[in-house]
Order: sequence, then structure tokens, then C-alpha cells
Amino acid sequence: MTALMWFRRDLRLTDNPALLEAVRAGNGQVCGLFVLDAALWDAAGDPRRDHLISSLKSLRDSMDGKLVVRRGDPAKIVPDLAADLGADSVHIAADYGPYGGRRDDAVEKALDCPLVTTGSAYAIAPGRVLNGSGRSYQVFTPYFRAWLEHGWRQPVDAPDDVEWIGKQGDALPKSEPVDDAGERAARAHWQNWLETVADYDDERDRPDLDSTSRMSVPLKYGEVHPRTMLADLARLRSKGAEAYRRELAWREFCADLLHRNPHAAWKPLRSEFEKMDYDEPDDAFTAWCEGKTGYPVVDAGMRQLAESGFMHNRIRMVVASFLVKDLHVHWKYGARWFMKTLRDGDLASNSLNWQWVAGCGADASPYFRIFNPITQGKKFDPDGAYVRRWVPELAGLDGKKVHEPWLLPDPPEDYPAPIVDHAEARQESLRRYAAIK
Repeated sequence: MTALMWFRRDLRLTDNPALLEAVRAGNGQVCGLFVLDAALWDAAGDPRRDHLISSLKSLRDSMDGKLVVRRGDPAKIVPDLAADLGADSVHIAADYGPYGGRRDDAVEKALDCPLVTTGSAYAIAPGRVLNGSGRSYQVFTPYFRAWLEHGWRQPVDAPDDVEWIGKQGDALPKSEPVDDAGERAARAHWQNWLETVADYDDERDRPDLDSTSRMSVPLKYGEVHPRTMLADLARLRSKGAEAYRRELAWREFCADLLHRNPHAAWKPLRSEFEKMDYDEPDDAFTAWCEGKTGYPVVDAGMRQLAESGFMHNRIRMVVASFLVKDLHVHWKYGARWFMKTLRDGDLASNSLNWQWVAGCGADASPYFRIFNPITQGKKFDPDGAYVRRWVPELAGLDGKKVHEPWLLPDPPEDYPAPIVDHAEARQESLRRYAAIK
């Protein structure tokens, strides 16, 4: 009576409710499957692909080498393997993304046995945090209060009585190894970072200090469940721990919004922004992608992204504002670039955070809040260490001079001049916004 466990965004054995249900249903006999789905694989860039493959290798090792990986359409692969096993049930964690829901419906229709859904990638599944009228929240602060009041279950241990059933699979694609991928590495990193969480609220906006948790990647792949993290945070009493808990809630708020508004992946939640006058991506967009805008903190962020597949959260806001409100390019182009290049590319968090910056999302930053890339650099990278790390053309400049190299008597010849005047671009953005009000 083998059960089939179909892993997706839950590449771990610990605190995996769907896996525990599979073990129970299969009387300890479980076949673990991961499907390399072209619909997701083709849309991902190398950073995400590399991390995924390394994480799958880690998961396979923890399953005595018996993880089955197959490439193709899940609506064919999952039913075929279930039939081959004679499985009485297929087990998954719920996927609340637009594509994931359609995919799972197709798989369920093709199966000859039940598709059993247990748990999700969130402490509280999208759609469950409701107001007194039974409706979902549009504003984060009341959502956060209700989210805390709702609560979540405690994490559970990994099953210790599993007989993994192996089957022939496909070879994993070639990739660059990622040393910090996988459940074991993610849990170790989290425990190490918790020792510094007390400083999180004071330092999280400082890209030069690099003191954020970098747990967005393990959360993306489900190498650690958020309720595991929340249980650890609950044992701590600090302003930093509370601030970090709030960030986990923001992630779940974004997932809740996308679940209720699947069009928000690429279209604005606020319909009036459909009329916003945007410019088509051109050479300026290319300069933004390549980190050659002439604004050092913007270029540092984009180069960090290109080289590492990561960007500090404060800098994500700065570069997003620059694209939308200085270059007047639709946020969806930036969101797509991020999804292609980020190792932690998560559709809900990515699109809804871009909408927050662009002013067109739920509880969004006001459109007239336009980040000044110069003052942002001076405030959050006060000595210029972050810029010098990622923009080698400016490595020889001291202190805050690095944020305005064009003011120097002899500016670096190999670094571009600003491609737009920020003050003029700001006025143009406000003019365009006034036209849709």
C-alpha cells in the first residue's frame, strides 16, 4: 500500500505535514517524486535552476538516494507513476499560485486515486485570515493583527519510520553547485542567524552591513517551513524578532492577495493604473538591467543581482522605484527581470512588492513617494561600502563621494553619467500620475 509523495515547494523532511500524511497512508512505504515541469523550468533563470538542482540533490541524499525526478507534464507523469506503484493516494502540500492551482486540478482529474492535500508553504494558508465580515484584508496592519490572533500549528518532526520506494527517474540537468542549498544547510543558516536577530530591526535597511537573514531562498523552495521559524522566534524577546515576524506575515499577506487576485501577477490591483502612461523598455531599461544607470546605489543593486542572484531588500525598493518613476517603465518588466535573475524569485512576493513600490497594489506606497537614489545611498550606505563592493569603477572613491561621482572635479572615466535627471524625472512621474487621478 505505497503512497506517492509529490514534492514541489516543500523540499524537506522536517515539519512537512503532507509527507507525514503520506507515511501514514502508505503504512511507512512512500515513493517521493519531483517533476521538472517545463512551464516552471523554462521561466526560471540560472540562479533559480542551480539552487533547485542542488536542493533536490540534498533531498535525494536524505531519502537514501531514492527521490524520483522526472521531466515533463505533471498531468501525465504523476498519474503514470501512481499507477506503476499501485499507489492508493498521492500527497501534496497546497499550491495557491495561479499556475499551481490549474496544474493540480489537471493532475487530480487524470488520477485514478485521491489527490490528498495537507498543509501549504505558509504558516496560515491564503484565504483563512478574514475580518469580522468574513472578508479578506486589503490593508496589511489589520491583516497582521488578525494573522497573529489566528495562530498556527506547532512544527512537527521528520518521520523516522519511512521505507523509501525507488523508481527509475531522469537525470538531473547540469548545473553549478550551490553549497548553501538544501534543508540541512538552510536550518543551520537559520540557527546561526538567529543569534543576531536582536539587531535586525536596527540594521535591516543597511546593505553595507549585510545583516538580513537571506531566508527568502529557503522559504521559496520550502527547505524550511515558516512555522518552524515562527516557533523559534516565539522563544525570543526582542524588537528584532518582532520585526522579523512581521516580515514573515508580509510574505503571507502577498500570497493571500495573489490567491484572491490572480491577475495581480502582472496587472495592477488598482484598476486606475491601467490608464497610466508608461514608456516602452528601451536603452534606458537595458542600462537598468546591466547596472549602468550612472546612479551608484542603483547600479550596485543590479550588479549584485546579476552576479549573485540576490539583492538587499532596501535596494530592491530603490531600483524598483527608479525603473518605474525615474525611467517611467511599467513595473511588470522589472518584475519579470527579477523573476528571471533572482534565486528567491517568488511570484506573489515579487509581483506584490513591485506593485507596492509602483503605487498600484493593496496598501501600496503612495505613488508620490519617489525614492531619491542619491539620498537613499547616503542614508543606508553612509560610507559607500556597498557601492564600492559592487561597482569597481568607484572603488577608489572615499566615503559619501561615491554616491555622486559626477560632482567630482575628475569623475571616473569608465563610469557612466546619470542617464536621467532625478528631479526632472520625478516631476514627470507626478504629472503622469495626476493624469489618472
